[in-house]
Amino acid sequence: MADPAPFDLQGPTLEIKVTRGGMSLPITQVPNLSVGDRIWIHPDFPATQAAHYLLIGAFLRGTTNPPPDNWFFKAETWDKKFTGLNITVPEGAQQVIIFLAPETGGDFKTLINAVKGRPGSFVRASQDLNQASLDRTRLDTYLAAVRQINSQDPTKLKDATPLLARSLSVQFDDKCLQQQPDLQASCLTAKQDSLILDDGHSQSIVSALTNGSAGDLALEASYTAQANYGYYSPYISSVMDIARILDSFHTAQYQYIPGLASFHNGNYELKLNAPPSFHNPKSVIVVALPPVEGSQPPPLHPIDEKQAFCAEKKDLVLPVDGAPLVFSTPYAHNLALHLTSDGKSFDLPLTPDAIHGGFQVDTKPLGGTVPGPNTEASVKGVWGFSPFDGPKFHLQGAREQKWELASTDQSALVVGRDDTIHLEAEDASCVDSVEFKDASGKEAKADWKLSKPNQLEVKLALKDAKPGELTLVVKQAGLEKPEPIAMKAYAEAGHLESFTIHAGDPNGLLKGSRLDEVASLTVKGAKFEPGSLSSSEGSDELPMLTKDTKAAEGFTAGQSLDATATLKDGRTQSVSVTVDASRPRIALIGKNIEADNSANDNIQLANQDELPQNSKLVFSIKAQSPNSFKREDKVEVATEDNSYSTVLSMGEGTLTLQDASTALATLDPAKAFGSSAFGPLRFRIVDASGDKGDWQPLATLVRLPQFKTLNCPYDTTQPCKLTGSNLFLVGSVAGDQQFSHPVQVPDGFPGGSLPVPHPAGSQLFVKLRDDPSVVNQVTLTAVVAPAPAPAAAPAQPSVTPVNPSIAPDGKPRPDYTQPSNNSSSNSTSGSPTNNAASNSTNNAATPSTTQPQ
Repeated sequence: MADPAPFDLQGPTLEIKVTRGGMSLPITQVPNLSVGDRIWIHPDFPATQAAHYLLIGAFLRGTTNPPPDNWFFKAETWDKKFTGLNITVPEGAQQVIIFLAPETGGDFKTLINAVKGRPGSFVRASQDLNQASLDRTRLDTYLAAVRQINSQDPTKLKDATPLLARSLSVQFDDKCLQQQPDLQASCLTAKQDSLILDDGHSQSIVSALTNGSAGDLALEASYTAQANYGYYSPYISSVMDIARILDSFHTAQYQYIPGLASFHNGNYELKLNAPPSFHNPKSVIVVALPPVEGSQPPPLHPIDEKQAFCAEKKDLVLPVDGAPLVFSTPYAHNLALHLTSDGKSFDLPLTPDAIHGGFQVDTKPLGGTVPGPNTEASVKGVWGFSPFDGPKFHLQGAREQKWELASTDQSALVVGRDDTIHLEAEDASCVDSVEFKDASGKEAKADWKLSKPNQLEVKLALKDAKPGELTLVVKQAGLEKPEPIAMKAYAEAGHLESFTIHAGDPNGLLKGSRLDEVASLTVKGAKFEPGSLSSSEGSDELPMLTKDTKAAEGFTAGQSLDATATLKDGRTQSVSVTVDASRPRIALIGKNIEADNSANDNIQLANQDELPQNSKLVFSIKAQSPNSFKREDKVEVATEDNSYSTVLSMGEGTLTLQDASTALATLDPAKAFGSSAFGPLRFRIVDASGDKGDWQPLATLVRLPQFKTLNCPYDTTQPCKLTGSNLFLVGSVAGDQQFSHPVQVPDGFPGGSLPVPHPAGSQLFVKLRDDPSVVNQVTLTAVVAPAPAPAAAPAQPSVTPVNPSIAPDGKPRPDYTQPSNNSSSNSTSGSPTNNAASNSTNNAATPSTTQPQ
């Protein structure tokens, strides 16, 4: 199915000004109109304009309430006296629509009749045009910013794009940032029309046509076949609706085409998705002005309400989100950060900066005044004509303070590799730069970030540094004198402290320092390979794993062995080995899922390992090592990433002994994990001393949506409508078990109904988002609409069967019937003798050559 035509044709420019209370603003700064507003409209046609356009302004007052005739205004733009159309918003108006119609006889009256005949369609078109225009501003701002960054420094796209997307509520493919810098921009700007995400603010400033938000109306369009099931963008849905609504007004004389308003220099530069026609049907351009409703200021909020900002930074940015239209339109103006310091009030100008994710602050008006610690400042500005108060921030000035290395990092710096340390002071908000100088006097800049209000995380490149003294230099904004911090970088090789392994285990743990240099470890002929290195308080820990499990099983508890560690540079070192007692082991011997009968689950799970969140799991385990359970033993159950876990124990009644070696465990997932846990579950034994067994798979936790109805049209080529709740838990839906033509459910789907394929039989099949590898059957019978009634067949005149008078052998037929007519039947009725005589006469008179061919 074809995508909607893009708005890529340049249309005319409309200069529009709105006056309210003696103040005039260009239309691009007006998010909403009010009753009594005076609107001046002037199309900017070139001096050589040949086609005469009639400019018409119309007010609407609801879907079921046609506007009166005196709510329509016209002006002849080709008239030399024409200086613009002036209209005033009347009481009761809700929308304003502008028409540019080619001059023809009766054009004004025809347009009035069209609007009054179907006011709801024009209300809807007005809403969708407004929504599409606002979303288009976000799209244009995003694309322009990506191109700007790419032209200046493509390497900055990786850091700037997430901030840009957050400011404009735009979704982008984060895989693009993993590509080469020169390829990132083209990837980030691909599939432009599907970049815009749902945004509550831009939809809330567009009035709803019926009960429900403009977002609901946009999502309704995505249920249609024309939307191709693939678009979740309100921008695309609005464009689809506009085309469908305006096309329904197509007549032999007129066709209506939308003009999408693009903001430029205070004017509406119209973008068209179809070339205007000056032959019948002539094109009437439809333009929507902002809705007539109350002001809805931007719902801005700071990213971190507790963060303090340095007022002396030249490039100070206050990070905010929640209102992308602040960054994509000039609706918000006269923005300032108001604060009081030393008894003086200051208003620091603010500039929305989507690339840096917030407001740029001009601190020049402070004139050297240094705010005290934790000075409160608030954002103020004007939204259209209405003043508004924005979020509050904490500001402070720089001050001399003592910087120290965190206690856990005192011996962390080792030359030959990049390392990370933490610097601490009373306040770190005013840090401008961090540099370091090694023992040879070589200077370099360090990468740093603010990890806490009083702490810096500093990364030092020490691969080429020499061991010895090292000096860090911290520079704060507003202070001339930097703060030096003396440190020491170590050159000694890694120290291997110990290797510990449990009897029977194929893996152990190596402790020491500089373990990143360890290539392998050999114990009694068993070779161990390194896993992922971790560091804690200056000490390294390195898991070591062997593939020679038979040799590892030969280790017995209490043994003291020696191992040989081989370093990456070829050197070897000895390390002592401790073999601890074997870890506890248990085996899963059975499990049963107890469904919640009160739940209205109508999904038949195809995999017996799937565990519904609203059910209970009872599973039995067998002790292996040791071969019996103790009362203090526990069973830990967790998700695969350990983000959710619970402990089952005898004391809490969730672990019950059958005998000394067999136990039954009961897991209530909803109670133990809450409503957000999903995916594979695993379990392990934890004995009285805290030793833990190996993780073992248990089940796959799935959350189930609730399906209510499945309504299908009689035509099997058309989609059905599936209603229910928690539909975001569905990954995809198909009409057959083979999933021939699946429909993907968008991420974060908030709706209560879905378009689904017409089932091949009477059932649907779904893949749950929590376990997309399994096809499950929906036990919900489709309600199919009855077939349309066939058209009545035309009445046929009654015909009396007639047998031929001559048989195929040439002899007269005894069952010959003479065709009857009204006159003959009337004349012979009641006279059997006459009928017989007539038959005899006709039989004798029929020649033999009239046999049927």
